[in-house]
Amino acid sequence: MTDPDNFLAWVKSVLYQAELALHNGDSAPRRALWTRNEPVSILGAWRNAYGLQEVNETFTTLERTFSDCTSYTFELQAYDVVDDMAYTAGLEHISASVNGQPRSFTLRATQVYRREGGEWKVAHRHADTVTE
Repeated sequence: MTDPDNFLAWVKSVLYQAELALHNGDSAPRRALWTRNEPVSILGAWRNAYGLQEVNETFTTLERTFSDCTSYTFELQAYDVVDDMAYTAGLEHISASVNGQPRSFTLRATQVYRREGGEWKVAHRHADTVTE
């Protein structure tokens, strides 16, 4: 397999499972996939975060917000891998409880990854809600 193939397999398995867990109220798998090195940032659909402390606080908030995920799919639109950097862009289709209320929504999500110690880590996320 090529490096792009390995990256895509990681996105479709490890990263997917981490996002599914987050939408069920468990941020630990997502936290494990995010860099511990600056710079790190989120331009989020609900909240922005700059730096390790704010990103960690955002994950805590999201963990408390989401539960009971009934569906999470990632519709990959584009991706690339160049040396130790990569990105994904796509649509996240989510059905989960938000603060105890069932909701379904779609996010446009772009993420930037760095290879650190031989493993892919998320360094930046930008997401916004798709409106009809």
